[in-house]
Amino acid sequence: MNRREFLQQAAATMGYAVAGGASVCSSAATPLQQPRRLDNIIVIFCDDLGMGDIGPYGSRIPTPNLNRMAEEGVMLKQFYAAPVCSVSRAALLTGRYGVRGGVPGVQHPNDTYGLSRSETTIAEMLKPRGYKTACIGKWHLGIMPQFLPTARGFDEYFGIPYSNDQNPAVLMRGTEVVETKVDQDSLTSRYTAEAIQFIQRNQDTPFFLYLPFSAPHIPLGASADFRGKSGLGLYGDAVMEIDWSTGQILETLKNLNIDDRTLVIFSSDNGPWFQGSPGSLRGRKGQTFEGGMRVPFLARLPGAFPQGAKVDTFATTMDILPTIARLAGAPLPANPLDGVDIWPILTGEVDRVPRPPYLYIHEYDIQCARLGRWKLHVARENAPAYAPTPSEGRLNLRLVNPELYDIDADPEESYSAAADNPRVVELIQARIAEVLKTMPQQVQDAWKATLARPVSPVNEGDWPQLLKTQ
Repeated sequence: MNRREFLQQAAATMGYAVAGGASVCSSAATPLQQPRRLDNIIVIFCDDLGMGDIGPYGSRIPTPNLNRMAEEGVMLKQFYAAPVCSVSRAALLTGRYGVRGGVPGVQHPNDTYGLSRSETTIAEMLKPRGYKTACIGKWHLGIMPQFLPTARGFDEYFGIPYSNDQNPAVLMRGTEVVETKVDQDSLTSRYTAEAIQFIQRNQDTPFFLYLPFSAPHIPLGASADFRGKSGLGLYGDAVMEIDWSTGQILETLKNLNIDDRTLVIFSSDNGPWFQGSPGSLRGRKGQTFEGGMRVPFLARLPGAFPQGAKVDTFATTMDILPTIARLAGAPLPANPLDGVDIWPILTGEVDRVPRPPYLYIHEYDIQCARLGRWKLHVARENAPAYAPTPSEGRLNLRLVNPELYDIDADPEESYSAAADNPRVVELIQARIAEVLKTMPQQVQDAWKATLARPVSPVNEGDWPQLLKTQ
């Protein structure tokens, strides 16, 4: 699509139902080939796994099972999560921005809030359709009883209820703590064993398995069978064990003869943190550059996808819920969705589906927006995520000169095309304002505060003086 075609298409959709207004592509509304009813769904969700950390995306870490999964299924090259853990999980499970569900950032063990009870999770959507459901691994959406997985549509839960680096790193089964000192080296293998047992117990009934690994988040761990095997340190070993786990699950499906009735999705919650690779992309976890939010995505369902397809089309974690709803024949949740049904993209029926502009949000702060191939940076924090807080506080600062990147041609975000495309900049800014009206008040207030700080990033030493002049 060239610049003129983009402007024509974008202008034609200005009145389109945007986020918070309606799902743009529901399970009932798309006049495309309807897939057969799907029996089983497995979502494997890694923690801090980067775009360049597995073989299908060019990693040197040996991942033969994920390589095979890509060869037998479909790989998305532009798939996006949120910048940090909790927000990403809320978005995946609800099909909506995390801030809509009361999850703007990373949750902690002593927090008394969690994913809002007004939100509908994938598990809650599937339960009325007769699905057995389990969450095995990292939850990170609230530790209070009303927020735990068993209160959010999951029949079973086993795992650490938050990040494995948050103390105390306890292991829970259901609502009970069963271990107060978790052996991090054995977590992936134990999650795998639990997952296989759940599949075996429910092989004759539809099931939804959500398998959010704690790895390769720090502290890194790997079992004795994988320690030192990657040749790329403990991080590589941990990724190798995740690959092994995926292979064990695929083999279990094959042995039970439910392989061709089970959709398996593999992805990650954000870009890499201290270690790991974002590939050639700019940025890491906690940032709204591509490296912080673009993550691997593989999907496998024998006979459904063109084998080995590599699709270079924009999609997000919020698209998983509406896609699953279509496959399961489940009504969409009452809350308007931000995600769209991407099944026609996965099957190769179309190369893109209509969608609202996508906002890159960190905490309550809007920093970028994506529309088609274009990504517009409108604001940036005065210090990188997880860096020491500046003396004047951590602030979201509006870019006086917004940066526009053609992500298809420049995924590294190296060359701003704003000066040559002023109409595109203007259009995306108008769409941001449109979507902003549907956002929680905290996001709207944060944006007003950002607009009051018209400072482009400059040398770090210049911040205090610049702020005094505003």
